This record gives sequence, C-alpha cells and structure tokens, in this order.
Amino acid sequence: METSKIPFLKNRSYRRFDQSATIPLEHLESMVEAARLSPSSRNVQPIKFYLSNDPLLNREIFPALAWAGYLKEWEGPAEGERPSAYIILLHDKDVSAGYSCDHGIFAQSILLRAVELGWGGCMIASIKKRELQGVLELPEELDPILVVALGKPIETVVVDNAVNGEIKYWREPDGTHHVPKRPMDELIYRNNR
Repeated sequence: METSKIPFLKNRSYRRFDQSATIPLEHLESMVEAARLSPSSRNVQPIKFYLSNDPLLNREIFPALAWAGYLKEWEGPAEGERPSAYIILLHDKDVSAGYSCDHGIFAQSILLRAVELGWGGCMIASIKKRELQGVLELPEELDPILVVALGKPIETVVVDNAVNGEIKYWREPDGTHHVPKRPMDELIYRNNR
C-alpha cells in the first residue's frame, strides 16, 4: 500500500498553516462526526464541541493558547500562519463529573479525519481556560479542556528516532520541524518466557 494514503502516517502535530485556506464548516462537522462515533469511556459521551472557522473569532481564541513548550523562544505561529479553524473540546459537567480519556480519543479521531480531508492540526492542552470560556461565552457547566487547531499545513515535519532518550522536538533554521520518537525496540516489552 502506498504510504501517502495511510492517514496515521501523515498525522503530525502541525503548528504553522496557510491561514487564508478556509476549512468549510461541513469538514469541521465531519471531524466531529468521527469523534462522535469513537469509543467513549463507559459510553458516557461527556464531551461537547465548539467549532470556529470565523477569522474574527479565531483571532480572539488564539491568545488563550500556548504553543510548542519545547521551543521556548517561539510564541506560536505568526499572523498568516495561524490556524484557520478550531474545534474546542468542552467537558459537559452536567453529563458527568469526569471525562476519563475521552478527550484524547476524540481529538485523535478529529485529527485523523482532518488528514483524510486534506488538513492538518495540533492538539493543544495548554490553554487559558477562563479566558477561553469568556471569549466563547460558555455557560459554567461547559469547561474547555482541549483545543484542536486546524488548517492547511505549511511546514515540514520529520520524524526521527530518539537517541539516548532525547525526545524534545526542535527546528532547523529553515523551519523544518523534527520530532524524535522512541524506536520500536524500546517500546515493545518482551518477556523472555
């Protein structure tokens, strides 16, 4: 099988986008549909989704997010390279007191569907919750827990094998983003029985 057609091989954390490429609302809804049909712990489904592909609202959402913790001197994508859409995962506290691992499962399903549709994205958990809640005018029972930033990627992301346990991602001067991943032989535990 041609590897370019396997969505999980193209699913990277992209942080720079062609901001002028508008993601249609139908595509965002299709991404949420992928999340909706994903497994949910005890099938409680306590996550709601806020969609934005509006440039003015996106401009208000952006400051509530922190980007690329290992790149200390980088404040996030510049104007023109920012996401053109967001899907914000909200914990509905009226449905359940907790959400287990659902947000991660749902966000991964969103990103895999995004890749299928020709987009890319990044999960962002470092958010200013109260600021975001105010921007979105959310009721108290809806708590923002994760943001999926989406757009047309304009950066090259390279996966490298981690050496000596060094897993911090980094950038070349030309902007190529390197992501060290632990090799398979370090991940699979083999009991010699």
